[in-house]
Amino acid sequence: MDFSWIGQYYPYFIAGTVNTIVLAFFTVLFGVLIGIVVALMKISKNRLLKFVASAYIEFIRGTPLVVQISIVFYGLPVKFPEITFLGMEMERFIPGIIALSINSGAYVAEIFRAGIQAIDKGQTEAARSLGLTQAMAMRYVILPQAIRNILPALGNEFVVVIKESSIVYIIGIAELMFSSSIVRGATYRALEPLLLTAVIYFILTFTLSKFLGIAERRMRAGD
Repeated sequence: MDFSWIGQYYPYFIAGTVNTIVLAFFTVLFGVLIGIVVALMKISKNRLLKFVASAYIEFIRGTPLVVQISIVFYGLPVKFPEITFLGMEMERFIPGIIALSINSGAYVAEIFRAGIQAIDKGQTEAARSLGLTQAMAMRYVILPQAIRNILPALGNEFVVVIKESSIVYIIGIAELMFSSSIVRGATYRALEPLLLTAVIYFILTFTLSKFLGIAERRMRAGD
């Protein structure tokens, strides 16, 4: 084991870690938005909406993420500006975010669907009897309770997003795994950079899990 190269190449890991966090943040943000919309489509009474939502979920969950990233990156007809954000090229960063968000949205949709359907129907009936519309009942009564119930599963999806974001290095996004590859090529050390990368991923996911655990306990205390 030889980690003497860290003093020279640690900026790559710092930049890669920051970029990984940014990727995960935007993926979770857009993934949750997509997931909520798709979940509401799937539990709606409109057969067309249910079919579209089911087809989307089954296709995304039934195909590898690496294939989805490649399809989005090479298949998008839109040309993004050749500018950089935190060292990441927008022409690669934006397709990466789109692909990760689409993938995450399918899993989040099933999480939200299960959470919404787990709420007693009497909650909706009580809200409607008080004069709330179906949309208002869903927004102010059902979704808040569903989020509290699905927080552990949703938190697990957030952790998965951080780990799966490493796959976008195949399209040249300078996240943590991409930075590790650069250091391996420069130092001719294969194992040590990978071990350091694994430790950084563990720190990120472990910290997030602890924060989510605190949030879950506070919600339970609120009950």
